[in-house]
Order: sequence, then structure tokens, then C-alpha cells
Amino acid sequence: MNRGSVREGKDWARRALCRGTADLMFSDTAGQRRTRQLCTGCPVLNDCLAEALDHQIEFGVWGGMTEKDRRVLLRRRPNVTSWRAVLCG
Repeated sequence: MNRGSVREGKDWARRALCRGTADLMFSDTAGQRRTRQLCTGCPVLNDCLAEALDHQIEFGVWGGMTEKDRRVLLRRRPNVTSWRAVLCG
């Protein structure tokens, strides 16, 4: 990840509704379900999901999707080179 994306990540992450709830983001199925509910109204949902997809983050809930959800999406759209462009552009 280059410095620009780290900086952008910090900017959007400060506005995330799940800020400070890492224990739910990376927990069991019930915790992940609660986190996904937070994602529903989050103002940075697409930024969060793009970050996880562009950097192939394997664990936790990002942008309302679990790691399993993201793997399915990545397999369905293997030619996408920038999820940020697709989701946030």
C-alpha cells in the first residue's frame, strides 16, 4: 500500500460508524452480524469496502462484507484493477 492510500484510509476511517469496535469486526459470526448492521448506515461504506478489496484484506468485516463475501465478489469480478474507482468513482 502506498502512502497516499494509507492517508486516504485514515481520513475515511475516522468517519466510520464502527470506529473503535475492532472486537466486533474480527469476532465470531454473531459479532460480525452486529458489525454489518453498523455498516448499513455508514457514510464511508464504499471507501471501506474498496480498501478491503483493493488490498485483499482477508479478515474481518469491511464495507458490510465478511471475508467470505469479499472472496466471492473477487472471484466474480477478477478483472477489476481498482475497486476504489468502481465503488467510489
